[in-house]
Amino acid sequence: MPYEPPTHRVERSLRATTGAKIVAGVDEVGRGAWAGPVTVCAAITGLRRPPEGLTDSKLLAPKRRAELAGVLEGWVTAHALGHASPQEIDKLGMTASLRLAAVRALELLPVRPDAVILDGKHNYLGSPWQVRTVIKGDQSCVAVSAASVLAKVRRDAMMAELGLEWPDFDFVGNAGYPSPVHRAALEKLGPTAHHRMSWAYWDALPRWQHLKVVRSWTGREEPESEGQLGFDF
Repeated sequence: MPYEPPTHRVERSLRATTGAKIVAGVDEVGRGAWAGPVTVCAAITGLRRPPEGLTDSKLLAPKRRAELAGVLEGWVTAHALGHASPQEIDKLGMTASLRLAAVRALELLPVRPDAVILDGKHNYLGSPWQVRTVIKGDQSCVAVSAASVLAKVRRDAMMAELGLEWPDFDFVGNAGYPSPVHRAALEKLGPTAHHRMSWAYWDALPRWQHLKVVRSWTGREEPESEGQLGFDF
């Protein structure tokens, strides 16, 4: 399916209106998974022409995505990844965990960005970062698209490594997200140390529901971050 390539329009706007010289694009992956970390990538690209075919990682076939990530690693000015573990997600909730992972990524960059372009409509990063949120920024903004691809490929690789240890859950195929095989393994074997134990999907697994972690919610979570069994098998 044809799509419009990402541009530097938002970055140019930030430079013109705020005086920012270094702008990072930030995107996350793993928000809706049942297992594994949430991973955030921060990427600085400057205003150079992006590699051919760059777009939101979800629009790319796995092989093409991996190829493009290899190109991006040498093309971006700088990039870094941050993670929040399942245990941190259970303790803090998804919004705070996204911020934790994003701050970890941003602080690993060799230079501190003057501004951040954040994919989506919710500014989960907050002060002291100067943030511009962009809906579908992973499709429209070069730096966010680059971050999207790098984050997705790295997290998929991490989950594939876990899949070698836990083959029944098919982490290689589903990257920790909901799937029929994943659910069947949960029903039969129960959770691993890599599962998020505070989420609503445990309510539909009565054999293991006693293991669910009850957490005091400090704020409203986005519906997709609760990992509910909202699909047919």
